[in-house]
Amino acid sequence: MLDHIPYFSYVLSAFIGIGLAAATGFRVFLPMFAVSLASYFNWIPMNEHFEWLSGLPALITTGIATIAEILTYYIPFVDHLLDTISVPLATVAGSVLFASQFADLGTFPQWALALIAGGGTAATISSGFAGIRAASTATTGGLGNSVVGTTETAGAGIMSILAMAAPVIAAICAVVLIILVIVFGRKAWRKLRGNKNASPTE
Repeated sequence: MLDHIPYFSYVLSAFIGIGLAAATGFRVFLPMFAVSLASYFNWIPMNEHFEWLSGLPALITTGIATIAEILTYYIPFVDHLLDTISVPLATVAGSVLFASQFADLGTFPQWALALIAGGGTAATISSGFAGIRAASTATTGGLGNSVVGTTETAGAGIMSILAMAAPVIAAICAVVLIILVIVFGRKAWRKLRGNKNASPTE
């Protein structure tokens, strides 16, 4: 029985990591702030390699960055510019938060798994919403982007809480989100390309 405990721990860590990575796909800094806040008040454990996340400087920095990120996404056209850097930032953040759950796995497997699973999840969701936002900008002149922005913020908050409180549910939601984002993100990009191709003939 005891031999199976480490494996269960790895599986649970993977669920938490996937949930947090999915959250960074919505917003880069909000999940990091949530983890920093939770570890600062000892609501969740944090291993020694990532103790910097539980420190007061990290809490203040991620808190300020979270507020700035959320507010900036409500500024028309500026939000679209942020999308150009959100995907690589989300990939890094998703990888870091995923890796924080596997610090005892070994450096190479830890970061390889983090980049593939954590970074891949975050990048997929972030790029999908970038496509949805681009389509919204093209069809509504940016007026509908506030709805997209609010959805992203809510998604980041919900996924962050689920990842720490109900990791299995968070992992399931992450898989569903990836599928939905890929489907609707592709439709959004196709619609956007269709509008661009049709505009010269109108």
